Amino acid sequence: MTGALPSVELARAYLSRVAEPPAPALVAFVALHGPQRAAALIRSGEVPAEVAKVTTARAEIWRPDADLRAAAAVGARLVTPEDDGWPAWRLLSFTAAAIRGRADAAEPVALWVRGDPDLDVAELTEQSVAIVGARAATGYGEHVSADFAHGLARRGFTVISGAAYGIDGAAHGGALAAGGRTVAVLGCGVDIPYPAGHARLLDRIAAAGAVVSEYPPGTRVGRHRFLVRNRLIAALAEGTVVVEAGLRSGASNTAATARTLGRMVLAVPGPVTSAMSAGCHAMLREGEAQVVTSVAEVAESIGRIGGDLTVEADAPVRPTDSLDPRSLRVHQALHERTGSSPEQVSMEAGIPLGQVRAVLPMLEIAGLAQRGDTGWRRRSGRSVPSQAEGGGPITPTT
Repeated sequence: MTGALPSVELARAYLSRVAEPPAPALVAFVALHGPQRAAALIRSGEVPAEVAKVTTARAEIWRPDADLRAAAAVGARLVTPEDDGWPAWRLLSFTAAAIRGRADAAEPVALWVRGDPDLDVAELTEQSVAIVGARAATGYGEHVSADFAHGLARRGFTVISGAAYGIDGAAHGGALAAGGRTVAVLGCGVDIPYPAGHARLLDRIAAAGAVVSEYPPGTRVGRHRFLVRNRLIAALAEGTVVVEAGLRSGASNTAATARTLGRMVLAVPGPVTSAMSAGCHAMLREGEAQVVTSVAEVAESIGRIGGDLTVEADAPVRPTDSLDPRSLRVHQALHERTGSSPEQVSMEAGIPLGQVRAVLPMLEIAGLAQRGDTGWRRRSGRSVPSQAEGGGPITPTT
């Protein structure tokens, strides 16, 4: 090997084209020698047999400058492991999967990213959820996908999917409608709008988040590349929601990969008569996924501990939701048909009499208690403002 080494950017651009991903042997070779020296060794043919097997066919194709220009022409850039925006924490799961014996577990050597240059991939995926499913989705599936994506985007989640027709497109659309961020992972170059009918959608995704691929510009769609890109969808998200899926489908493949990577897998139940829900039902039956039926359940399962699990604005509010624990115990100690004295309520609730005497009038003002000739009775109550609406808890001062 002779001559000066290429820059890291040129080396990574070359490496992203020289082997068809996933390429564990190439990734290990780059980790051992560094991207610049690895690129030079591959070009000169000075590589072990397992590396030569995946690189020989393209080793002489040196066009990183052209690839970088093609990317820039569509507003894309190359993101590498040497960059601050590299999603190292998310992609670390590939290393863990490889240790557990997953032969194809290999992170990409670089990512081509189309989108706002001020938003990096690591930031976009810090709190994220993948929503995937059938291309030939039903109206039910598309509705659920869009609704979940909309609600999760409002809660601050980045929605990740594959930009395909059906569930994927509905998920991206739901997130965009909420003014949220979304990421599309492609099985082709970022300069190729696929499917063609989603060209405008991909433009909107790039404006609000990112269009991502490990394939260099100009790479055409291939069936095997969809399965390869599915592993990135699973890896970049904290968890995967399968809305609709056949028994053998790309969505089921994504879910299986997510499980291998140690990610949470959630599935939406559907009509037992629908073939498009058969894959979801199989996952649930075999214990391979957790059932979810609402945005709140997804957020609770995937979101951070202590994160925003607030009740959706349109969720039913019970009259007692605004009560503090002590007031709630007093309310529960009352009876609807018979009256009780403050002394009886104190004994029933296990709360000092003075505090009970302070709470009861406040419950009456809230419409949750009523004083009569035989004592205090519980009322079913009117709808009271929730804490989120500014009502605040009923908190006695004595």
